[in-house]
Amino acid sequence: MAWFIVVGCAAAAVHWSVATASVALAGLAPLQANVLGWLVAFVVSFSGHHFLSFRGHGNALERAALRFFAISAGGFAVNEALYALLLHWTRARYDLLLALVLVAVAGATYLLSRHWAFLRNP
Repeated sequence: MAWFIVVGCAAAAVHWSVATASVALAGLAPLQANVLGWLVAFVVSFSGHHFLSFRGHGNALERAALRFFAISAGGFAVNEALYALLLHWTRARYDLLLALVLVAVAGATYLLSRHWAFLRNP
């Protein structure tokens, strides 16, 4: 669980940093920047979970990658929808809202990763 938290925090930091830098430096809209942040963070997240959090899981790399992508994409869909609603309904800063959304989606990602993506098939 400790590695999952470390990897998850690193991926969330990458996601947040890429997204907020894309808004501040490239002028992207927050929702567009969120997509870019997720794509970059996916690589960090899968690599870290594959090699650290769930090392020795026994599942083939390709199978784990496809399953993890499905989980991550589902989590991102929830992330983007919640982020869009919060951006519309509140006047809070986009960067703070993104941080809130990233934390909110992390728990479900752990459970699905642990019990499906990296679960060894008999």
